[in-house]
Amino acid sequence: MRIAQCRFSRQHLQHTFVDLGMSPLANAYLAAEQLNNAEKFYPLHAYISEDTFLVQLEQFETPDHIFSDYAYFSSYSATWLKHAKTYSDMIVDKLGLNHHTQVIEIASNDGYLLQYFIEKGIPVLGIEPAANIAKVAQEKGIPSINKFFGVEIAKELITQGKQADLLVGNNVLAHVPDLNDFIAGMKLILKPSGVLTMEFPHILQLIQQNQFDTIYHEHFSYFSFLTVEKIFAAHNLKLFDVEELPTHGGSLRIYAKHDYVDNPRISERIKQIKEKEIAAGLHRIETYIKFGEKVKQTKHKLLSFILTAKAKGKSIVGYGAPAKGNTLLNYCGIGKDFIDYTVDRNPYKQGLFLPGTHIPIFHPDTIRETKPDYLLILPWNLKEEIMEQMAFISEWGGQFVVPIPEVQVYPSPVHNLLSIVS
Repeated sequence: MRIAQCRFSRQHLQHTFVDLGMSPLANAYLAAEQLNNAEKFYPLHAYISEDTFLVQLEQFETPDHIFSDYAYFSSYSATWLKHAKTYSDMIVDKLGLNHHTQVIEIASNDGYLLQYFIEKGIPVLGIEPAANIAKVAQEKGIPSINKFFGVEIAKELITQGKQADLLVGNNVLAHVPDLNDFIAGMKLILKPSGVLTMEFPHILQLIQQNQFDTIYHEHFSYFSFLTVEKIFAAHNLKLFDVEELPTHGGSLRIYAKHDYVDNPRISERIKQIKEKEIAAGLHRIETYIKFGEKVKQTKHKLLSFILTAKAKGKSIVGYGAPAKGNTLLNYCGIGKDFIDYTVDRNPYKQGLFLPGTHIPIFHPDTIRETKPDYLLILPWNLKEEIMEQMAFISEWGGQFVVPIPEVQVYPSPVHNLLSIVS
């Protein structure tokens, strides 16, 4: 019998955070000729480590299989680009970065962030494991290497004279199966006076906002500040500041330095976030164990809404083809019998089909052609941006549906929030 182990402490995992049944890889989109082939489904069972409170999935596929050819391109979200630009302006000013300093980003995607440092004349290097995405960044003139980051790559770069004054990792920590090797690599590649910043979804928001659909196989781990501080400390990295961000339904941005360095000083925000997490019970196993019941209730409410709408002859289509949407649809058993199709601005996804449910992905223009009654927003973290783009559905009385934290319907224009499920 296979026994799950904590990927940080190696202790056996005995407690369930949430069990979402069997699901395909969330980014394993299908071409038409693959629809009649057998699909691989894996347990989507999240555990909670009793000693570290690290929420995690078992690893069933190698990162090479999951990420070597990836369908997520950061630059297709205007909201995310604005976030990246704001960060670059802030951090350049805060750290006094210039053409003598080096910025390195791990999981640099299509250059969505590094382009703003290049505009300022600051040397950059992207490390991106997905070959197809790294190629796009290189074609934009953004220096990028196609590698999985860890101790081995860090040592290679050091021999080439590459170390970071600023080391960045946005939404990558969750994707790392070998946390200890990854963080040890960051410790090596960070200059003695360098600063490291990382952003990742905050498990406090996942629990409080019922964001269970952010759990999928590409996300191996889910972090609180209390947990991430303990993990970084084990690798002699000191967290000296933290910010709470609205991105991805609620994220943390942590700032780290070598633990032997005095400056920057420890921010008061460190104490505040720890107190907030303790007040929410993130230091107690009971808080995590009861999350699964909340998830079941959301599934029932979403299915109730859809069944009622279909009984009335209403048409429902999706907006977006994000990984989180695939967790939601597969867990709830929502397929083509309920959702006619979904649309996505990313041309790499158009013409493909969602894994598991086989819902087709079309260009957003299809919505004007078919005039659906309801538009189910799967990337709910971008709902404001999407509602603005799709406001024209009001022409035929179309309405927006947001499934998380609970089913809510927004008429267009987006005022007068109407909750139709009590």
